[in-house]
Amino acid sequence: MKMKRATNTSHKIHRRLSDEISDELGLTIKVNKIKPDLSQYDLIFVPGGMGTRKLRFDEEFISWLRTAEQVNTIVSVCTGSLLLGAAGFLKNKKATTNPNAYELLESYCEEVIKTRIVKDGNLITAGGVSTSIDLALYIVELFVNKEAVEIIKKQIDYPYDVQGIIEV
Repeated sequence: MKMKRATNTSHKIHRRLSDEISDELGLTIKVNKIKPDLSQYDLIFVPGGMGTRKLRFDEEFISWLRTAEQVNTIVSVCTGSLLLGAAGFLKNKKATTNPNAYELLESYCEEVIKTRIVKDGNLITAGGVSTSIDLALYIVELFVNKEAVEIIKKQIDYPYDVQGIIEV
């Protein structure tokens, strides 16, 4: 399957959140809720990507993200941790991110730990994209049990043991 760049999409970051957003390749996603009150959730997951480098300076977005302050579990993968940092969630915390962004994370947290997954209190940060499966399995173990993890690993044909987890 070949990816083709859409020719009539906007590539600028919109200053206002909307019900529809397109990525740089033209993939468009439409949502049914805009800026829900994040405090109503038990867990929020903040993904990363190249857009986080600019989005961390978007005060409207960061203010909205701060509504998750009372959420029981806050999780990020890749450079999603930069957004958590910009929202103040990493203050006095240890965290990780994509190895290519360790330096960008330094100003937001107490210490950048160069590992795959870091759990500091209710905050879980994970490294690059390949860490996503390990992160999912780690979360399943936290909320369910090790047996559930083994069942999932068998279903997805994942022969690896989760490693590189630091719990502070």
